[in-house]
Amino acid sequence: MSMFCFQCQEAAGGKGCTVVGHCGKSASTAALQDALIHVARGVAIYADTIYQHSSTVASIPDEVDAWLRLALFTTITNANFDDDAIERRISKGLAWRLELQKRCNDAGLNVPLASSHAAFWNPVSSSEMVQGLQGEIGVNSFSNSDENSLRELLTYGLKGLSAYLHHAAELGFTDSLLNAFLVRALVATVNPELDASALTAFVMEAGEKGVAAMAQLDSANTGRYGHPEQTEISIGAGMRPGILVSGHDLADLEELLDQSKDAGIDIYTHCEMLPANCYPGFKKYRHLYGNYGNAWWQQHEEFTSFRGPILFTTNCIVPPPNNAAYADKVFTTGATGFPGYRYIDKGFDGRKDFSELISLAQCSEPPEPLESGTIISGFAHNQVSELATPILEAIESGALKRFVVMAGCDGRHSQRSYYSQFAEKLSKDTVILTAGCAKYRYNKLKLGSIDVPSGGSIPRIIDAGQCNDSYSLALTALTLKEALGLDDINSLPIDYNIAWYEQKAVIVLLSLLHLGVKNIRLGPTLPAFLSPGVATLLVDKFGIHSIPVPAKVS
Repeated sequence: MSMFCFQCQEAAGGKGCTVVGHCGKSASTAALQDALIHVARGVAIYADTIYQHSSTVASIPDEVDAWLRLALFTTITNANFDDDAIERRISKGLAWRLELQKRCNDAGLNVPLASSHAAFWNPVSSSEMVQGLQGEIGVNSFSNSDENSLRELLTYGLKGLSAYLHHAAELGFTDSLLNAFLVRALVATVNPELDASALTAFVMEAGEKGVAAMAQLDSANTGRYGHPEQTEISIGAGMRPGILVSGHDLADLEELLDQSKDAGIDIYTHCEMLPANCYPGFKKYRHLYGNYGNAWWQQHEEFTSFRGPILFTTNCIVPPPNNAAYADKVFTTGATGFPGYRYIDKGFDGRKDFSELISLAQCSEPPEPLESGTIISGFAHNQVSELATPILEAIESGALKRFVVMAGCDGRHSQRSYYSQFAEKLSKDTVILTAGCAKYRYNKLKLGSIDVPSGGSIPRIIDAGQCNDSYSLALTALTLKEALGLDDINSLPIDYNIAWYEQKAVIVLLSLLHLGVKNIRLGPTLPAFLSPGVATLLVDKFGIHSIPVPAKVS
């Protein structure tokens, strides 16, 4: 066994990848990502001590919190495959750990976990970063106990939490309480004294902080770009060359749009960036043409057809096949990276220079159309609140009897055809509430709308946006609960059929559990990192269950 990773839904055999990741990462990349998490835990050990003595010791630098967020985000599935970039982040983390350790020593502070391997491990070479951790860290060193399963569940929730905190910070929104929790929870993952009960409490608190982080990111996005509006988005292709922007980071898209507005090119969104087309702040850019393509896992064919450069602002990168025609046109930024792809970092002024990307686009051919027409999105909580009256009217008349939340991630697993089949077979009095790239399984189906007795209609697919916009779906449910005079969110006519793939979906799931949502159907397979005991806990306490096999969809 040269590696072990089971953090995503594609874990080989439903157990874990042991030779190469199904995502495409090598054993060395997996080891370096384990090392980066190990160093992050070491930094957190000293940072938490300083946080606990904040009244007498100077607070930790903001750059430390930023490094922790970026470090965890880097290890999310399909975000970064660049060993050199990961090594540089490890080295930076070791430097921060040394500085925080010195602060603690100078102040005479007692560091409770100073004897932890994460608190003192200091590799002196790249090879030691990869080889020096065998038996010390990583999933391999964990038995399949409930405690260690909870540590993994917490770690993956923190990775998702960090992604949302990172996006908000890029727009100038940070929260010291959320930063402090991230540090404290990272320490919990290496504290051998915590039993299953204490770790479960941390997992549930992660869900609480997940809700807060998504609310913060919502405020950051809407404060900068306005509230999303119901919008018909073009899914065709124009006559000018373009740049395809994938991922989730709206700040990156804004900078690119601003720098390219007079370049004679068009900008297209891809996958999770689709909802950007619905923000008033982006609609002012006339060269934001629309959305090109579908979910992340179809990118090989779609990138080839696009013919212009591609920018990854976040995951999900799929390693290109040999001699891929688009491989020399891909750029990465933020937490992302791949060997051979050009990386765009911030300059001394804090901005990113996209001139090379823009110049390449100007010399490219226009995209080859994949499809034509439009799709509707933009149903975040503010837009849905404006539909509250017709929704309630449709419920009272019996025209609308049921909602199904079908949010989360899409993926390559063949069993995911279940979600398309499920959507097609829903009765015509049912509305799908969605967010994340899971929507690409059904957002182009012709499901029609529900007529409202007093006039108008309600679309049968209400798309709130990105995976982090699951917060909007939660607000929609809470608004309906209040409007219908119900005491329990689980009394609503709402079913939850959630698809997951990577760790942002984990924090969304924990957030729903914190809000009290029960009886969630989770698929296409349950996480491999759940021990039998933890899986039983989720089933017994929250009613989580798996999806049926495709033959039993109806």
